[in-house]
Order: sequence, then C-alpha cells, then structure tokens
Amino acid sequence: MCPSPDVPDMPRGFIVPIGGAEDKISDRVILRRFLEICGGRQARIAIIPTASELASTGRKYEQVFRELGAEWARELPFRQRTDCDRSDWLDDLNEATGVFITGGNQLRLSTILGGTEVAQVLRRRNARGMHIAGTSAGAAFVSEHMIANGKAGSTPIAGAVALAPGLGLTNRIVVDQHFRERDRLGRLMAAIAYNPFVVGMGLDENTAGFIGPDNRMEIVGFGAITIIDVSQLSYSGMATASEGAPVNLIGVRLHVLSHGAGFSLETRQAWPPPGPEFAEEPV
Repeated sequence: MCPSPDVPDMPRGFIVPIGGAEDKISDRVILRRFLEICGGRQARIAIIPTASELASTGRKYEQVFRELGAEWARELPFRQRTDCDRSDWLDDLNEATGVFITGGNQLRLSTILGGTEVAQVLRRRNARGMHIAGTSAGAAFVSEHMIANGKAGSTPIAGAVALAPGLGLTNRIVVDQHFRERDRLGRLMAAIAYNPFVVGMGLDENTAGFIGPDNRMEIVGFGAITIIDVSQLSYSGMATASEGAPVNLIGVRLHVLSHGAGFSLETRQAWPPPGPEFAEEPV
C-alpha cells in the first residue's frame, strides 16, 4: 500500500503515534494537545476501538475527550468487516476533525479495517487535513509497514519480528510502542533491517510524536522516542543471517528524544528541546 496521496495546496493532517498508556486522568498532556490541533472546543473526535476486545474502551475515550471540551466525541465500534459499510459511521468519519485509534491488537485493525471504505476514508481525509492519532496498537497501524508481532530483546535477531500492511498514512516510519518498558530495541532494528528506507520510531509509554504536514515531528509526553536512522547504513546482514541469529547492522544512527525535542523525517536531523526538560512524571 502506498502512503496517502498529497493533495495540491492542502496540508496533510497531523499523524500522531502514541506509545500507549497515555495519561487519561491528570494533566492529559498528549490527549489535550491532540484535541487542540483538532479544533479545541470545536473539535469533533471519532474514536475507533477496533483493536480492543473490551466493550468499555471506546466509551472511556468518549468521556475523556468530552471532559476536555470537544464539541463531540463518538465511538465507532467497527467489530467486523461488515460494520465498515455502515453509512452513519462513515458520515461521522467524514465530519470528524480528528480520529483516535485505540490500543489492543494491531492485527485486529489490519484484518478488520484493511481494504475497506473506512481505511479509504481515513487516508483520504488525512491527506485533506484531518488529524489521526493512534495509541499502542493504533500507533503501529498508522504507517505503511506495521510490526505485527515479535520478540523482546536489545539485539536484532533474524526471524524475530513479523511485519504486516498498516493503514498507510505514511511510508517514512515503522513504529514500535511500549518501547523501553517492553525492551523492544532489537525487534525494531530487525524490522528496519528488511528495508533501510524507513525511520524506526520506538515510543515509550505516555509519549507521542506529533508529525506535522511538513514531516517535522515534535515529541510530547513524559518518556522518550528512540529514533533509529539507517539512512547512512553501509551494511545489513538480514539477507544472509540464519533464523535465530543476530543481524549485523553497520552505520546505524540513534537518537533519544524527549518532550519538546524534534526530528525531521525529510532531512533526518534531530534537535533538542528549547527549554528545561521534564525531570519526572507528575503524581
């Protein structure tokens, strides 16, 4: 799947992958920021809880966005592929200023939404300015190449990660979530070793990357985003490594970026926060 097409003279909407477990109770920095770019009190937020098998997931986010002041927040519980033809829910997607895709199992997202009118609307509307955020499984789903599953560990291992098609809002990144908490450096490096075109983004929990229409990303939250840049890679051993063996990668660049820092997906340049960094998460 190619990335969502650009529309002349119309900026693409933000793409916002979130590492999971974002604060929904106290400061709600990430969710509040997402609501602001979606229009603040004029924001209309459609919530897609497809990745989760819990009936309460969508309703919880409805409540959070309403408390933050959204004009409306509506759960669209696409539970099976036939749900993706519901005209009333498609109308809500077309009226929304922002879409929030919840966590759960990313393969539920790809197998239920992939190739449907819902996926087409999301891609088309994002290309025309609607903002799309995804947390945890939802974060993995936003890109063209999605990590479906894999093994923990700090070393890239051949055969330790499986990829599947994602939503395709961008082909510039591969996302891994709960990154530091679940020790996923190795599987993200293995994923990008297959095709060193993409940038690997490892998102800690309660941390998001706000990727603007200019492909400049600002980090928001209380953890960090680990950027794995293989634009200067001189060797990848993925093609010759035996199943279960470490993969040699030479020329990898790595950045660790916290709240206020940024990274350009165009130039592959990173920059630090402009002011004091968050020392700890508030209690």
